[in-house]
Amino acid sequence: VFAPDPVQAFAQSIYVQRQEFELAPGAGLALVDWLTAGRAACGERWVFDQFQSRNEVSTIADPSPEAAVKPKCVFLDSLKLDSDPGNLAPFQHMGRFNCLAMLLLVGPPLREAAARLLAELSAQPVMRRASLIGSVSPVHDGALLRVAGEDVEAVGRELHRHLACLNELLGDDPWASKW
Repeated sequence: VFAPDPVQAFAQSIYVQRQEFELAPGAGLALVDWLTAGRAACGERWVFDQFQSRNEVSTIADPSPEAAVKPKCVFLDSLKLDSDPGNLAPFQHMGRFNCLAMLLLVGPPLREAAARLLAELSAQPVMRRASLIGSVSPVHDGALLRVAGEDVEAVGRELHRHLACLNELLGDDPWASKW
């Protein structure tokens, strides 16, 4: 499980991250990557210079050293928001939304949770002018959830709701004192 707090980029900042995960046979990954509009209380809403996040997940077929098998990429996601004068400023693209999030559930231990996520959200219509919207897509051996919300706390609650499936696998609720 990799579920950090959201990135909160401040005015004129540049944030770049690249995360790579290699999963052993039978392993699973719950990955959260999210960002806020910035320090809205300070009047900074989508005014960073650049935000860039790249997440790559690979599987290793045979972990033995003598196998020398190259890991297979099963998921690659890249997001870049840029205030380059040649592009529209990010805040113009974001409209009323103040938070974007991604939740990836992948691997054998999370197959059932990914299937439930796909079934649940695929059946829900997108409501016009909803304060929280989500979309789900199947990925190799899992599911990808994307959420956009007007309120950071509401996005956090939505992520927590979909991460609740991990409580049984982990034997505890690691977010009980966080969210």
